[in-house]
Amino acid sequence: MIRITIIGSGNVAQHLIKAFTKSEGIEIGQVFSRKKESLTHLIESDKIVTDFSDLKEADLYVISVTDDAISEVSAQLPFQNQLVVHTSGTSSIAVLNPKNRKGVFYPLQTFSKSKAVDFSIIPICLEAENERDYKILETVANRISNAVFSISSEQRKALHVAAVFVNNFTNHLYQIGQEICNEHQMSFEILKPLIQETADKIKTLNPIDVQTGPAKRNDFGTIEAHLNYLTNENQKNIYKILTQSIQHNGKTL
Repeated sequence: MIRITIIGSGNVAQHLIKAFTKSEGIEIGQVFSRKKESLTHLIESDKIVTDFSDLKEADLYVISVTDDAISEVSAQLPFQNQLVVHTSGTSSIAVLNPKNRKGVFYPLQTFSKSKAVDFSIIPICLEAENERDYKILETVANRISNAVFSISSEQRKALHVAAVFVNNFTNHLYQIGQEICNEHQMSFEILKPLIQETADKIKTLNPIDVQTGPAKRNDFGTIEAHLNYLTNENQKNIYKILTQSIQHNGKTL
């Protein structure tokens, strides 16, 4: 049985609590949260602590807080030579205080407290300073996911940038599409089969091979018509930048 302490109460922390609670061979010993009531719906109240001095011994301590708080939190831990990891996609392993053994346990997914996720398909990116600690992280990761990867801090930084493009930026484009639909009294539901088909294609094909649309075809008449139709300058600028990027991509093939 691997005993884990989670430090944090945000989106990632709460989803990890749910995943670890359901997993065989893993026990959540404690969870640290500055507000105890924020986690009582997930775990027994007597396992939630609000003071670092109340932390007990565990096999693994998972810091799941905002990136700018990782260093400060790791420095406040009242013990030494324990395995401490963070869950950040952008922060280096080096931000953790050197008094403890360091690692990274990064689940690559977008998390919302209100939406359940299937952890078995979520990629978990691991990093540790030595083979022994990596094996511990790998064992824990394999208990909740079927997709476990060894990823360095530098690789993880690149992965997080890529994730912003395919997730955050894409979602923002969905928002713009919905705004255009709303402006003209149409349901955004009409676009959802198209969104689904686009996402389904890249499960088996390379994105570059399935690119379609006026920019790909160099259909300048349609492009110009779209730009003339759009009245929102922000939408126009985004349309132009993405069109130029697709056209440039075609020229470099």
